[in-house]
Amino acid sequence: MDNPLAARFEDTRPHLRAVAYRMLGSLPEADDAVQEAWLRISRREHDDIANWTAWLTTVVGRVCLDMLRARRARPEDPVGAHPPEHAGTSADPEQEAVLADSVGVALLVVLDALGPAERLAFVLHDLFAVPFDEIAPIVGRSATAARQLASRARRRVRGAPVGEAGADQRRAVVEAFLNASRDGDFDALLALLDPDVEVTADLGPATRTVRGARAVAGQALLFATRGRFAAPALVDGETGIVVAPRGRLVTTLTFTVHHGRITGLHVVADPELLARQTIGLLD
Repeated sequence: MDNPLAARFEDTRPHLRAVAYRMLGSLPEADDAVQEAWLRISRREHDDIANWTAWLTTVVGRVCLDMLRARRARPEDPVGAHPPEHAGTSADPEQEAVLADSVGVALLVVLDALGPAERLAFVLHDLFAVPFDEIAPIVGRSATAARQLASRARRRVRGAPVGEAGADQRRAVVEAFLNASRDGDFDALLALLDPDVEVTADLGPATRTVRGARAVAGQALLFATRGRFAAPALVDGETGIVVAPRGRLVTTLTFTVHHGRITGLHVVADPELLARQTIGLLD
């Protein structure tokens, strides 16, 4: 690639896409944001940039902030219609797992309660370690004010309901789902699924959504052929399912559980997103 700026941008694209994805909760919108960032920077000279990744992250952050503000100006455009994927930090492992779930499977639902500036400060700082003095000019506030935005957002995210009676119940529901899928037991799947359950699948270039217990159960039956390659595991700190034929991770499933029923299911098959997930063994 002859253009040095273009080469640097392409090297950083996976990171920028991850930033935009967690800001916007939609892979198509994330790709739009990254492309818009490229259009903004490609028209200028940039000979004095010391840290290209940090600088490009702030450019994408500005684009996402504009998109979030435009989204909030269109109340008829429901942002919760396309929930997504995963990250979170906390000193306490249990809180970290809860935060990862809130910022992952129910990203738009939880973060939609935040203002665009709060959301940007939280995502950039807590998920991507961007310093507050770099976040401040993006939101048009002081570094101290940016820190307060992130702190307020962090409290609200951690206080958001996770709909979880406990880790033991979650694990039991996930294992029951896997067993019913393997056995092709449609009735057992229906018993586990909330009538309004929604599944979002990140398949790489495309995102697919399925709603309703019967439709989701029907899709789960297709999982039976791959069930022998699947097992319960910790996915970003929460009990989920991994699919790994011949030991190669190809899919993860994470769950939102309310009152013993699955209300949300997030399927990740996008290699870029899979590479950013943390997989652990269950006790």
